[in-house]
Amino acid sequence: MPETIKFGNNYSDISTDLAFQFEFNCGCCGTGYRSTARGYTAGQASKILGTASSLFGGFLGGLSTVGQTVRDASWKKAHDKAFEEAIIEMAPVFIQCPHCHSWVCREQCWNTKKGLCKNCAPDLGVEMSYAQSEKSVEEIHEHAAMAEEDKKLGTEYWRTNIRATCPKCEAPLAANAKFCPNCGAKLNEDDKCAHCGAKLNPGAKFCPECGEKV
Repeated sequence: MPETIKFGNNYSDISTDLAFQFEFNCGCCGTGYRSTARGYTAGQASKILGTASSLFGGFLGGLSTVGQTVRDASWKKAHDKAFEEAIIEMAPVFIQCPHCHSWVCREQCWNTKKGLCKNCAPDLGVEMSYAQSEKSVEEIHEHAAMAEEDKKLGTEYWRTNIRATCPKCEAPLAANAKFCPNCGAKLNEDDKCAHCGAKLNPGAKFCPECGEKV
C-alpha cells in the first residue's frame, strides 16, 4: 500500500507543463510561501512534440499523441512526488494549531509560550496596546463631536466653580459660561490678580500681593 501524504487545505497548485510548484498560505495572516519549482522533463518533451505537430502535421502529429499519452501516464506520479517534496520543504515554515487546526506560519502567527496560534492565543502586549489605541481614538472622536460650550465641561475645568443658576437673577445655566445669558451678571469671580497674577482668596476685594483692587 503506498504511503499517504499528509497536508492541509492551505495551498494552491501553480504547476505548469514544464515544472511543478505549489504556494502555501498561512491560515492566520495569509502570507504566501512558494515551494521550489521542480522541472518536468516529460512535460518538455511533450511540448516539443506538440509544437512540431502543429507545424508539420501527419506523422509528427501522431508522435504528439504518443507524447501526450506519455505525459498523462507519468505526470500524476511526478506531480505527487513533487507535492510531497514541497510539503517537506515547507514543514519548517508552518505548524498546525492543536485548538483550531489551522496551519499557520511560525514566524508571525505562532505563540510559542502558549503552544497555540495567535488567533487562539494572541500576544497580550499587542492586544493591550491595540485596546489602548482604540480607546484613544474613540475619545478623540467623542471630543471632536462635542459642541464648543460642552468642551468647557471637561476635566480641566472641574476645579473651577461651575454654577447651575445665576447668583443674581437665578436663571438656570445651560452651559459653563462667564456671564449670565439672561441678565449679563458675571458668573465666576477671578481667582488671579489682573495686575500681578497672584492667586486671590474667595471674596477678596484687593490683591494680597500688590494691593490692586479686584
